[in-house]
Amino acid sequence: MIAVAIAAPLALAGCANNAQQGAGVGALAGALAGSLTSKSKNKEQNALIGAAIGGALGYMIGNEMDKADKQRLRDVYETSPSNKTSSWVNPDSGNQYRVTPKPAVTSRSGQVCRDAEIEAVIDGRRETVVQRACRLPDGRWEAG
Repeated sequence: MIAVAIAAPLALAGCANNAQQGAGVGALAGALAGSLTSKSKNKEQNALIGAAIGGALGYMIGNEMDKADKQRLRDVYETSPSNKTSSWVNPDSGNQYRVTPKPAVTSRSGQVCRDAEIEAVIDGRRETVVQRACRLPDGRWEAG
């Protein structure tokens, strides 16, 4: 059951929009957190609950980012030093973002990737997700 909660978001990431990718990443993080932090014997149920909550939060953040926010996020992945927080407020939506990129890693397939902790305040609600982006052959960063 946990494998399904983890595999589904990864399988869909290639053909998803930002909201869907955010939901997938959030679901994965939530499933892992729910399973690993559970003290009860029912880790699968807690993983599914974590996946549902994480998926909803990830979808909300991914859905609310406009083109300018997405470009700022790509700039953070490209130019910001590891563990240095960048923040901005979208003048059109009023949404606030704080992004802290982590050190780059090389995936098994040879892609350079970075995780970033994204804290967003959307409609007065503060949410935090971790998102991974990898550098494409053309140099752009793509979340997924």
